[in-house]
Amino acid sequence: MAIQSQGLPSNDRTREDISEYVAYLQLHMALQARNLVPTLNKTVGDSREQLLHQTQANFEKLVSRQAL
Repeated sequence: MAIQSQGLPSNDRTREDISEYVAYLQLHMALQARNLVPTLNKTVGDSREQLLHQTQANFEKLVSRQAL
């Protein structure tokens, strides 16, 4: 029993470290993705909204085609 209780804090720390790393990686990837988006024309809001809707539609198509 003593061995198991000693292993839990280390396991929790490892899990927390991995969670922090994943959160950092997601933030980094999101910031990098913003840099990869091409410069949009004068109607920035409209273009981004159109891009968002098209991306969402494509994603929904892919999900709907997957077998459950």
